[in-house]
Amino acid sequence: MIPGMGHVNPRQVKQAMKRLGIKTEEIENVEEIIIRTRSKEYVFKDAAVTMMEMQGQKTFQIIGEPVVSEKSEQASKPEETKIPDEDVKLVMSQTGCTEDRAIKALRECGGQPAEAILKIMSS
Repeated sequence: MIPGMGHVNPRQVKQAMKRLGIKTEEIENVEEIIIRTRSKEYVFKDAAVTMMEMQGQKTFQIIGEPVVSEKSEQASKPEETKIPDEDVKLVMSQTGCTEDRAIKALRECGGQPAEAILKIMSS
């Protein structure tokens, strides 16, 4: 409770937010949310998520308990990630490189074709 505000009617709060141009939306059927930092990964299962939009900026509120793990405990995900064939072909066609070189560059660039093309072209 906010001091001096007494009991606030949630309906009135929603109306006031609408007048201020603040939109809120519940995101339904959320299965999983992953937040990755350099050293940790936070995984939320079945979390409640609300999106709030104000002045063109979107803010997400996550309600739930995350499972926190250190990144060093995790398997090497970039090597296991399947690179789409279209991305490999795109990199090959733009650079003239081999399929193996295209896949290696895509993995090194987090699966981003444009970055992989630039990496190959600059080496």
